Amino acid sequence: MTDAPQTAREVARAELTAAILDSARSQLAQVGPAALSVRAVARDLGMVSSAVYRYFATRDALLTGLIAEAHDDLGEAVEAADAGVRRGDLRKRFRAAAHALRDWARSHPHEYALCYGSPVPGYAGSAETTTSAARATLVLLQLAGDAELAGRRGGPARVPAAEKASVKPVSESVDPALSPASTVRALAVWAALVGHVSLEVFGQLEGSVLDPDAHFAAVVDLLAADLDLA
Repeated sequence: MTDAPQTAREVARAELTAAILDSARSQLAQVGPAALSVRAVARDLGMVSSAVYRYFATRDALLTGLIAEAHDDLGEAVEAADAGVRRGDLRKRFRAAAHALRDWARSHPHEYALCYGSPVPGYAGSAETTTSAARATLVLLQLAGDAELAGRRGGPARVPAAEKASVKPVSESVDPALSPASTVRALAVWAALVGHVSLEVFGQLEGSVLDPDAHFAAVVDLLAADLDLA
């Protein structure tokens, strides 16, 4: 069963939505997310502001579109890296996914900052980005799940009851559900990966680490051991 063909109006709307987001992304690199302006996007596209507002009613709606698009783009890159490795080679899959995260972040620093940088002043956030934001994380959680199925057990020996309840939604986001211990470890590894990439993208490693590539490779191997993928 195939999808129904798009109407001319649907095609035109999709193309204009993409053009608006492209313009907003260029503006993002120039002035930053706090100064993002729907009116400036309209001027860039030669449109009246009211026409753009029909697609994105507020600056926050435009930011939400950019954030969801960035997370989807990152998620697609990490998913593709993981999918390109034999399923049983867990360590190599983890390496591929981790390097895909870093490569995408370094190639898209402004979009990465939208995803994992400081909150944008005045931006209220939106639940619309939740599914997109989970894509890259789910690759790591599924890896942890595959490691459990293979008999590998990363994580603390004992997880307090309060923490089990706290991470239960994350544990159940993959099928079969992760054990609490593996969930805690996977979340810690994800935080370490994002934290390291953020330090590099935002210039905090300059002058301290002489070979960022070698250092990141060492960090990834250390985290793989934490997940019992070594």
